[in-house]
Amino acid sequence: MSKHYASASWEDNLVRGKGTFTLKTSGYSGKVTFPSRFEDNKEASSPEELIGAAHATCFSMAFAHALDQAGYTPQNIETQAEVTLEKTSGGFSVTGILLQTRAKVNDIPEEDFHRIANDAKENCPVSRALKAVNIQLKASMM
Repeated sequence: MSKHYASASWEDNLVRGKGTFTLKTSGYSGKVTFPSRFEDNKEASSPEELIGAAHATCFSMAFAHALDQAGYTPQNIETQAEVTLEKTSGGFSVTGILLQTRAKVNDIPEEDFHRIANDAKENCPVSRALKAVNIQLKASMM
């Protein structure tokens, strides 16, 4: 079993407040604010952006492993995640994640490429943790 740690702190109320987060292993830290999460102000991060980073990374790693297991050598995998936060009847919810990946893999039939990419999307640990969210994948070969 592998455990991973992060921490966060918040000051003041939701709208006026500000917060920080820290990833224990790397020491990476960042700031979060109400406008960065719910408005178009992108001067700070958001929990949804962190989910996107985790999901893009997890998918890329799972895709690389699945390609290798199928006998293909990935040269490069680039994945972006677009996480949608919407107001729903139950409050704000993450309603969708779009993973967009481009990969350079020599000598792979396009059918195998898409089958392996979709399998990685379904089975990476972060995708499994987010089963309640509509996760879509757009995969293309470089």
